[in-house]
Amino acid sequence: MIKRLHPHATVFISALALLFAGLSLAPRRASAAVIDRIVATVNSHVILQSDWDDALCYEALLTNRNLAQFTDDDRRAVLDRLIDQELLREQMKSADFPHATDAEVATRVAEARKLYPQAASDPAWRDLLAQYHLMEKDLVAHVRQQIDVMRLVDARLRPTVEIDSKSIESYYRDQFVPKLKQAGASEVPLADVSAKIRELLTQEKVSELLVSWLQNLRSEGHVRVPGVAPSAGDAGVQSQ
Repeated sequence: MIKRLHPHATVFISALALLFAGLSLAPRRASAAVIDRIVATVNSHVILQSDWDDALCYEALLTNRNLAQFTDDDRRAVLDRLIDQELLREQMKSADFPHATDAEVATRVAEARKLYPQAASDPAWRDLLAQYHLMEKDLVAHVRQQIDVMRLVDARLRPTVEIDSKSIESYYRDQFVPKLKQAGASEVPLADVSAKIRELLTQEKVSELLVSWLQNLRSEGHVRVPGVAPSAGDAGVQSQ
């Protein structure tokens, strides 16, 4: 079967998809340290240690991981996503796209809850969120921002993508059919999966365009990460 790809591995989760890390605009945890420090600046916006901690907790929750399992590279990847998302958030000011509705946010939160069957009841769910230093309103804010960022990317980049019939036929012949045979499944006519293949190829192209867009935003903007060396491909990022 066709497996959907999530836009931009360094932003949405890895991936949403990505998923995906929470935006720095989300409310800070009540347990955040009184003394905070700046971990990055994106143009005129400051990202604090507490923002980074929030994003780590959010990602840990949605990937069913313990914070202790995050390596230094994992933590830096989350910070990179915060920077990218702040760059995209700035683009929202002049963009026209459909924002997340309350119903869409509720659906996403419900999907997150399914990862934890032991927290089926509301009290158990709140207790679980507390283990990740999150409240329900924090999760809702993160999810809403995540959806809006993805909608922005889709509205900005999808109209520029064109997938021709030859590309669809090539994917069907070279990748789709061989995978079906490898799985021992019956062959499916091209006409039955053409629309799905077109969507898959569109998402792949949007992912590529997003990488380029973010590189341009970084190079044209002013991004500083004090005390953190830029990782490979971090064009336009300065460390102090």
